[in-house]
Amino acid sequence: MPPPRRPDTKKPRPGRHAEGDAADKRASAPARPRPSGYGARQVAVHCLSAIFDRGHALEEAFDWASDKAGALDPRDRGLARLIVLTVLRHKGELQAVVSSFLEKPLPADSGRLWSILLSAAAQLLLLDTPPHAAISLAVDQCRDDRKAYRFDRLTNAVLRRVATSGKEVMAGIDPVSANVPASLLARWGEAYGEALAREIATASLREAALDLSVKADPEDWAERLGGTVLANGSVRLPRVGHVEDLAGFNDGAWWVQDAAASLPARLLGSVAGLSVADLCAAPGGKTAELAAAGANVTAVDHSAQRLVRLKENLARLALTADIVEADVAAWEPGRQFDAVLLDAPCSATGTIRRHPDILHLKRKDDTSERVALQERLLAQAARLVKPGGTLVYCTCSLEPEEGPAQITRFLAAHEDYARVPVAAGEAGIVADWLTSEGDLRTLPCHLPNLDPALSGLDGFYAARLVRKPASDVA
Repeated sequence: MPPPRRPDTKKPRPGRHAEGDAADKRASAPARPRPSGYGARQVAVHCLSAIFDRGHALEEAFDWASDKAGALDPRDRGLARLIVLTVLRHKGELQAVVSSFLEKPLPADSGRLWSILLSAAAQLLLLDTPPHAAISLAVDQCRDDRKAYRFDRLTNAVLRRVATSGKEVMAGIDPVSANVPASLLARWGEAYGEALAREIATASLREAALDLSVKADPEDWAERLGGTVLANGSVRLPRVGHVEDLAGFNDGAWWVQDAAASLPARLLGSVAGLSVADLCAAPGGKTAELAAAGANVTAVDHSAQRLVRLKENLARLALTADIVEADVAAWEPGRQFDAVLLDAPCSATGTIRRHPDILHLKRKDDTSERVALQERLLAQAARLVKPGGTLVYCTCSLEPEEGPAQITRFLAAHEDYARVPVAAGEAGIVADWLTSEGDLRTLPCHLPNLDPALSGLDGFYAARLVRKPASDVA
């Protein structure tokens, strides 16, 4: 079925002035009342365009799009975010379905048309939105876009075909090869083998469960919130609408933290009464862990904005820490610590379940620069540890050069440090989560569950090192 003819097909092709006149007429026309749900769709489309067209990260793009739209009620804001996350996880599939109903590629100057089509297709194929609502609102969005307005009839026709035949087309598409960049999948194949790489990719495309770290009595909180207690003590819940509405949030009884993210701090062992530096600390989940365990924590981060969030989290939890805004690579506190935890900046490929925009952010290959920064941070962290003290290095990356390769280089250059292998059973860690050297390595496909919504972990790497007493250094 060919797409319908555009409204101006029997007229001469409009030049710059004709198109400008059309835009002026739309701008001067009386404002139409917005149908219910329009604002949520506009936020979603503006957010997606900011990610795909300008390379903004999800949170930055969503905040910008929300501010642009003005006040949205929590329900519409939640819907907008759901649409965005669904498109980000399934963009390859959705684009293939929509393209199958186009006679030719869309022109480059079509405004936000692709984001409008992908947003509507996600609603039709994955979110069970009634077709009349998804299609009508998408057509309205086209008409309100100064470049996409010419394609309102095309949008209507294509989305009607998506609604009737799209699921059949989608069933024939391999989600892994469609949604995961080939270069990323190839790197995982080299690191973990092709079969395991595919498991990692499949798990990375699923929405993550909600994990809570609780200050005390996880069994009681699991019962109260309808969750389960994991081996490491985290409480796992299915995804909920608004975390702030859950019992215990306002009382500071728990904080949101992926189960895997809670493990590196626990590798320090008992920290009660010890001085601990948490480097690259914001937004503060590990700082909260350490403070709740009785440590005297110094939390260091270079971002003033992220430290504001850390302070807010600690205040809600009624926990305290010394907070320092500084570049960790150059920070000189004039003292050493009993323990240091370095959660180094990384590619974050282990957190795609929670941050699917990572799949789409087109950036120059800065791996060597990132690895060099991690190396500098690790060397600085090592200087801050007292002889006999413990250093834990971790990243939420699946890439070997950001994990085990860093530790291999570090130990070769620092004779005063030795690896302390992690034992199965420690901190709820199972043998499958350990490397042959005894380092922690969780993968998104770990912790399977019959209910996919309750399975998986973020991908984390962590190594535990001890600084030898001066008398033991050759």
